[in-house]
Amino acid sequence: MPQPQKLIKQDSKMIILDHPYVSKILQDTIFKNQYPVLKNQAVKELNLRSDLRFLNETAFTAAIRNNKYPLVYSNSENSINWISRNLSFTPIPELIKTFKDKARFRRLIQKLYPDFFFKEVSFEELQNINPDSLPYPFIIKPSVGFFSIGVHVVNNRQEWIKTIDQLKNETNSLGRNFPGEVINISHFIIEEIIPGEEFAVDVYYNQEGEPVVLNILKHLFSSDEDVSDRVYITSKQIIEKHLNPFTEFLHNMGRLADLRNFPIHIEFRVDEHQNMAPIEVNPMRFAGWCVTDIAWYAFGINVYEYYFGQKRPDWEQILKNKNDDIYSMVVADIPKDIHIDKIKEIDYNKFQDHFEDPLELRKIDYKKHGVFAFQFARTSNKNRQLLDDILQSDLKEFLVLK
Repeated sequence: MPQPQKLIKQDSKMIILDHPYVSKILQDTIFKNQYPVLKNQAVKELNLRSDLRFLNETAFTAAIRNNKYPLVYSNSENSINWISRNLSFTPIPELIKTFKDKARFRRLIQKLYPDFFFKEVSFEELQNINPDSLPYPFIIKPSVGFFSIGVHVVNNRQEWIKTIDQLKNETNSLGRNFPGEVINISHFIIEEIIPGEEFAVDVYYNQEGEPVVLNILKHLFSSDEDVSDRVYITSKQIIEKHLNPFTEFLHNMGRLADLRNFPIHIEFRVDEHQNMAPIEVNPMRFAGWCVTDIAWYAFGINVYEYYFGQKRPDWEQILKNKNDDIYSMVVADIPKDIHIDKIKEIDYNKFQDHFEDPLELRKIDYKKHGVFAFQFARTSNKNRQLLDDILQSDLKEFLVLK
């Protein structure tokens, strides 16, 4: 007969781990601080440290049942379904819906952006929309979605007609391959294009509802048509320039949604006049695949300990002795025209040698995920061309083919 699990204090910090990836930094942080981890199916499959403190569902939920704003963190949106089913006694499931549903999110912040155009339509209504009534160019995407799945830029009437046909074809596979909490093709949102440079921010709201920014990453693109996630960078200059305006928006958004003890990963665009607007919000986590760990390499910030410890970075002190070095995170994806079966091996040594100061290489199962590595690196500003080169590369030079 199994022994009952030891009760956890009501103010405990709780972790939900899931696919696709859990970094060594996160695992070591969990062990060091003895954060309880939900014992779900994923932790049995992820080859994690065996000495972590696992709790079954009953003990996990009991530990936070009487806490209205529990400290919970998940590394992956794959946990959303479990959270929705098991944590309904907290505000978390409704907050997830608010941010995962892009139309609902736009309605939430409409007071902050009263002139921003967006329109929610059902899949059935798409065919009946008058093409001349639409504000070209615009973006159409599933109201509930992730990555760039089902996302289309429409520049004119002719493209709109083609896009409807494409969406009809895509919906057949989209609905089958993903749960409704992650992507739902019954409703779409049409919204104006947000111009400018793209940024990603890791932030948590503390017990008092104040936003605490832990990470600001600039998303680099190789061209106007590029939609890949190849290179993200951060630096002293990026933090100093964008910390205050992002924090101001996050403060206003937090008040509208009553966010407390809540981690998010939010994406912004900022135009040449420094006008900014949010693209989307990913709730309950920081940057995916644990690449939020770049904050550790760049600024000595362990984002998990800062969140659970309700700590606020002293950015003035952290940046005081920083120079103009660039800290990057590179996603090394397999070229789309190379079949996986044609790859004999990856030349990881050659890949790392490309970088001035490679900090950590995370090898990924490319047969399963289509990505062979995540690389953290430091690059002096004078060698910035190294990052531009990797951004433009098709990465075939690092593949050994059969």
